[in-house]
Amino acid sequence: MSPDAVIVGTGPNGLAAGVTLARAGLSVELYEAGDSIGGGLRTESLFDSDIPHDICSAVHPMALASPFFREFGLRDRGVQMLHAPASYAHPLPHGAAAVAYRDLDATCAGLGRDGRRWRRLMQPLLQHTDGIVDLLLSDQRALPRDPAAALVLSHRVVAHGTRLASGSFDTEEAKALLAGVAAHAVGRLPSLVAGAVGMLLGHLAHGRGWPVPRGGSARIAAALAAEITAHGGVFHTGQLISDLAELPRATAVLLDVSPSALAHIAAGRLPTRYQRALAHYTYGPGAAKADFLLTERVPWANRAVGGATTVHLGGTQADIFHSETTTAAGVLADEPFVLVVDPVVADPGRARPGKYPLWAYAHVPNGDTTDPVELITTRIERYAPGFRDTIIARRGISAAQYEAYNRNYVGGDIGTGAMTIGQSVLRPVARTNPYRVPIPGVYLCSAATPPGPGVHGMSGYHAARAALRHEFGIRECPPLGPAAHVLPGQLPGPPSLPILQATCQPRF
Repeated sequence: MSPDAVIVGTGPNGLAAGVTLARAGLSVELYEAGDSIGGGLRTESLFDSDIPHDICSAVHPMALASPFFREFGLRDRGVQMLHAPASYAHPLPHGAAAVAYRDLDATCAGLGRDGRRWRRLMQPLLQHTDGIVDLLLSDQRALPRDPAAALVLSHRVVAHGTRLASGSFDTEEAKALLAGVAAHAVGRLPSLVAGAVGMLLGHLAHGRGWPVPRGGSARIAAALAAEITAHGGVFHTGQLISDLAELPRATAVLLDVSPSALAHIAAGRLPTRYQRALAHYTYGPGAAKADFLLTERVPWANRAVGGATTVHLGGTQADIFHSETTTAAGVLADEPFVLVVDPVVADPGRARPGKYPLWAYAHVPNGDTTDPVELITTRIERYAPGFRDTIIARRGISAAQYEAYNRNYVGGDIGTGAMTIGQSVLRPVARTNPYRVPIPGVYLCSAATPPGPGVHGMSGYHAARAALRHEFGIRECPPLGPAAHVLPGQLPGPPSLPILQATCQPRF
């Protein structure tokens, strides 16, 4: 019997699409090229069978904040999201450090004379947090439901996403603390897109936080997959799809793949104009990762840094702006931005006596083949003298190798596309409905569609909603929470949360 819908790719967006379609009472089959599901949500034992390492995504502010996950309810499904005392920290070359605690008061106290400015920046964002998250994680095709949130956000993005950012604070600590978050946009700095990313992730650091799942990111993928299988969904792993003809006949096909993979899978079926537009889609800088097993915790020179799960190594604001802009231009910076993740700060159960996991990412040019281990080791050693002596085992993945691991990461671009002004909205091409591919019944649901990268599930959710409307005539959102049950073939009732009811109104 043919399924109602087929999904290619089981990253967070493919899984979110699968949950949404399955909860609408449809039969769903998912195809995954890898031996295990999850995409960027995989967790593996690299050096010791008892110690898990997250292979890509590790820290998850969006898994608590996005509309999809707010209703899906990870906690109620047994996924424990654990918080360190500080969301992130940023050591500086002269020994000082800035720390973003979940407690806004503590953060402001640590920023000295810039404490009041930091509060004026973050407090209004926290007061409108749901409206801001919903705006930035929307399909970018509708007016904001919370105009006040849009107003609060917009002037802050301009102030911190342009050259005005250099004068936003007096101290290097406050400047660097925000610049490090903006660098998560992985592109030229300053920029309006990076300003928006800085406001989104920056305020969440003091709100829902930057948690890690107990035991690793694969726990999130497992919860999503369990919901799909509970509603009759079927997974096929180890199956690389190279052509749409390899898939079973289905009313809807959703592709959690990159634009280049879409062009390959749908070769000969796409209109020439659309195919040309896909060819002009640009990918951003790459990420190169180093994993470590240590004899002890990282010996940070500034002990306050050790209270954060995420540590940004980029130097001053000026240093970060220079290195990120250089990298975006295709040149390996002398001292690239490095993001360190120490999961044991929040999840001590991941360590064993004398064995502590740690990993870090360096921003490098797209397609860079440099083994990042020594580069990252040197960067950490600068802020944690003696770090090198704690290393038991280490391994590196270059940006080029990341693409071999996951075809969506073209050239090591784990965001599946450069986050420029145009491409942040017109992803992957300029269309009223960015999810519908100009082939009957085919949809794109990867991070190459709005709202872009991140473990939020919203690209998959939006694409699934478009498919439900256009292919199945289902205009009501299926309930996603763990308390709701939908039998196969039974249409769902009205959504359980007003926020999702608003985001699901037909727009295309």
